[in-house]
Amino acid sequence: MAEARKTDPRGQGRCEDLTQTTGLTFRRIEDRPDALGESPVWDAEAGCLWWIDGVAGVLHRRDAEGRVFDYRMNGHIGAIALAEDGNLVIVLDHRVVLYDPEVRAEKHLLVLEGADPAMRLNDAKLDRQGRFLCAGMGRGGEPLGQLHQVDGACRHRVLAEGLHIGNGICFSPEGDVLYFADTPARKVFACDYDPATGAAGPARLHIDTAPLEAGIDGATVDRAGNLWGALIRTGEIGCFSPQGTLITRIPAPVDLPSSLAFGGADMTTLFVTSIRDSGTGRAVSTHPDGGKLFAIDGLWAKGIAEARFRLTPPS
Repeated sequence: MAEARKTDPRGQGRCEDLTQTTGLTFRRIEDRPDALGESPVWDAEAGCLWWIDGVAGVLHRRDAEGRVFDYRMNGHIGAIALAEDGNLVIVLDHRVVLYDPEVRAEKHLLVLEGADPAMRLNDAKLDRQGRFLCAGMGRGGEPLGQLHQVDGACRHRVLAEGLHIGNGICFSPEGDVLYFADTPARKVFACDYDPATGAAGPARLHIDTAPLEAGIDGATVDRAGNLWGALIRTGEIGCFSPQGTLITRIPAPVDLPSSLAFGGADMTTLFVTSIRDSGTGRAVSTHPDGGKLFAIDGLWAKGIAEARFRLTPPS
């Protein structure tokens, strides 16, 4: 069984309110810091939140009662996504696996044989039909990353190349636009995307975050089609219209927010992970709450429940 620890699910006691401004409430909902908190995913069916500590190789699950269960993996975790039957899809270095947390069993979905050791897989997300997309990165920021897609029959294709640190994968509400970021390049790209086939068109520049002096790390899209991104380096969360125009910037509770996901019973809580020490020397927090998990309530936005990956027989 996984180790469990108790925290309060509604932000009282240990999970105190941090600040309230313009109707927003920021709550710290997990006191133990992660080195590299990333990839929050809300499971609407189970009413629980999953997220990771990538450097420590630990998968976390926070249930409706506020209990947190830990699952230790073998390797650096890049990101996670939901799968059928309570399983998860997990990025581990050069591998993508289907993971059963009940019995701690792995099944390989993709292994990048002969991959450059200077590259690893990083951010990931499912499209609206449940195909798994993951982006690579150069361990030293070299442009070695590719954007990979794996479907339920384990068919693999590359959708983009030349990423320094691939991040921010997310989809429009209809699933017909794919977004992804190259964090150090401070750019977010958009592609026309065919939900039926998974084919992606040429990438075009969607958002240039250089004027904000930040790059986008993790990102998600709300029901109105706005893109919400963790603005690494400036300690903010940015919201951009479907046309790529900045709508607002919200100060994050810490200096290095890393990723975010909408969740909660009505999909209006924004969960935010953060970094304490990324392990590379490039991102080290100076904030006492660096690496902790937060929830923001009071936003005008509502999220979209994530799809689930499902294994299918090859056609």
